[in-house]
Amino acid sequence: METRSNHVLVGAVVLILLAVLALFIVWLARVNSSADKEYDILFKQAVDGIAKGSPVAFSGVPSGQVKEIALFRPDPEFVRVRITVNQDVPILQGTTASIQGIGFTGVSQISLDGAVKDAPPIACPSENASASCPFGVPLIPTRTGGLGAILSSAPQLLERLTTLTERLTGLLSDRNQNSIAAILENTGRLTDALADRGPEIAATLAETRIAIQRAGVAAEQIGQLAGTTNQVLANDVQPAMANLNKAIASAQKSAESLDGAITDARPGLQAFSKQTIPEVGQLVQDLRQMTEALSAVAERVNRGGAGSLVGSQKLPDYEPAN
Repeated sequence: METRSNHVLVGAVVLILLAVLALFIVWLARVNSSADKEYDILFKQAVDGIAKGSPVAFSGVPSGQVKEIALFRPDPEFVRVRITVNQDVPILQGTTASIQGIGFTGVSQISLDGAVKDAPPIACPSENASASCPFGVPLIPTRTGGLGAILSSAPQLLERLTTLTERLTGLLSDRNQNSIAAILENTGRLTDALADRGPEIAATLAETRIAIQRAGVAAEQIGQLAGTTNQVLANDVQPAMANLNKAIASAQKSAESLDGAITDARPGLQAFSKQTIPEVGQLVQDLRQMTEALSAVAERVNRGGAGSLVGSQKLPDYEPAN
């Protein structure tokens, strides 16, 4: 009986110690969990490489781990990731989250960065908390990390690579290859022809250099001639222009004097046109009539002599017919 009672006492003591140990572990877990802070992150991209227990780093310093991964039910385009971080990690306004790969193993981590000094911490507001914190914990905004940028731009990159490949394929078709070969062959022939014409090209370049030098000398001479011409214009043409201006002024004065004389003679001219011209016309008509009469007298003198002016014209003798 004593042996059985000893075994029961030992078993009871062991059970009590195990219960106390379990309670201590639970208390320690609660204490540790209460020391951590929880945040939600909504990623609008694939979260490949992230799993429950994946590390969370703040500016490269390990600061927590991923606690939960689930789809965001109001909008399945997003993935909700809940993280726990240490109490002393400064999750302030301006802090953002991104996914970054760790080496080439395919494993990724949540990277936090961008805290602003003296900024307030990210927390759920007292008003309208359901909109800002739909799951009861603050939200950390996201930014596109290196892996996210690569994954988001991968379709465009593949499309551009496909387009480039198609264009290269069209460029390197058989027809274009023949054309390129013909161009290269013609280029080779042109190179050989230029090599053969090397001395002639050198002579042409030398002549061109001499022609350029002569052109420079001619340009200098033209400049000197222009200077001489300017000097001649300054010395000779300017006095001539002054004399010409004087002559023009004198001619203008003469024209003004003539205009005044014409103005003064205008009444006499009007009287001459109204009185003298008709009288001259009558005189011309009388002279014409006198000329006709003199012509008739001269004709009579020519026919009958001077006696025809005194008597009448003698009739011819009439002889009767037998």
